[in-house]
Amino acid sequence: MSQEKKSGNLIAIITMIFLFGMISFVTNLAAPMGIVLKSQFQVSNALGMLGNFGNFIAYAVMGIPSGILLQRVGYKKTALIAVAVGFVGVGIQYLSGYSSPSSAFAVYLIGAFVAGFSMCLLNTVVNPMLNLLGGEGNRGNQFIQIGGSFNSIMATITPVFVGILVAMAIKARGGNVDSAAQISDIFPVMYIALAVFAFAFIILIFVPIPEPNANAATEPIGKLMSGALKFRHFVFGAIAIFVYVGVEVGVPGTMNLFLTDTKTGMGINATIAGTMVGAYWFLMLIGRLAGASLGSLISSKVMLSVTSAVGLIFVLLAILLPTSTMVTLPFDITSEGQSIPFVIPINAIFLTLVGLCTSIMWGGIFNLAVEGLGKYVAAASGLFMVLVCGGGILPVIQNFVADKAGFMTSYWVIILCLAYLLYYGLIGCKNVNKDIPVE
Repeated sequence: MSQEKKSGNLIAIITMIFLFGMISFVTNLAAPMGIVLKSQFQVSNALGMLGNFGNFIAYAVMGIPSGILLQRVGYKKTALIAVAVGFVGVGIQYLSGYSSPSSAFAVYLIGAFVAGFSMCLLNTVVNPMLNLLGGEGNRGNQFIQIGGSFNSIMATITPVFVGILVAMAIKARGGNVDSAAQISDIFPVMYIALAVFAFAFIILIFVPIPEPNANAATEPIGKLMSGALKFRHFVFGAIAIFVYVGVEVGVPGTMNLFLTDTKTGMGINATIAGTMVGAYWFLMLIGRLAGASLGSLISSKVMLSVTSAVGLIFVLLAILLPTSTMVTLPFDITSEGQSIPFVIPINAIFLTLVGLCTSIMWGGIFNLAVEGLGKYVAAASGLFMVLVCGGGILPVIQNFVADKAGFMTSYWVIILCLAYLLYYGLIGCKNVNKDIPVE
């Protein structure tokens, strides 16, 4: 390989890894933004999660079209479209900070929905592109793991960053969480997102991206999708992905609202709450690294079953233990120019630990669901992308329960979801349709 081509590939790889991180950065902005939306617009917990809902429901709309677009225009053009759409989506969210009080909420939600289109397109492109640029095989998988790790790092940073900005806004206005935070306070996060999208777009224009199987003929996508749906373990797995993403997003998102809410929650400093949510995503990073190391030794079935069972225990403890039991961690945190003790309810510790469990579930569910599908795997992947919308729907349901019955009661929704994942790991993942031709 020539030195010029190696340099071009390296730039493309770095760009893809940064885009992998941007998927997480933009997606995980939506949940902590719920605090800001509740503060500025005085809405319920369920309505506060509508930005998250808009971001994820876009997957239901764009999942299948993104696969068709990739097939028709290739990786590079799809990536360019995704980045441009992401820039527009974040830009609309930025403009919501300048909108009139009567329209700002709606403008923000439109921006979150448009950004969701971009995240869906990027998810469709980034994984196979990193695999391709790495030369496929073990090396390609290694690049995907690096991208996934950077994804987790950005997920860790985002809620902490938002929490710090909210705390700074509270100090500047001399108010409290209920009256201080506004969308404009989160502008620094949006500036970063806009800058990275613009930089990635420019780089992608000039970096050559290989197009595998550009002229390969395939069966109609509709026929392939209907074929995939004939496999019971895939259908159950698709439901598991819907449920899993709802758990992954709902646990930390609702915990953030629980910790900061001054009326029905704990009324804790936003920086401390953001740090706990960041710790959840950091534990997901640790879990993913461990899962990558142990993946060749432990089956997906065992990993999914064990993590679902342990997650059930953690969430049950969070529900059953009294929220009045406080734990002081052995360090202080600087917020609003002051050093304050890091004191949190014990429930938050167990909810944060769930991040270790959710970390490896996506890969485990995907591997089990597409096992034995042969030519239907690509179509199955498109259907999976549609059901990522569970990350928007289930948190809204959970926070509707929180509005009616309290935050800890809402985690029974998570219990039901984890129980289904345990069922899938133990029983539902078995391929009972081995007689269907897959070649």
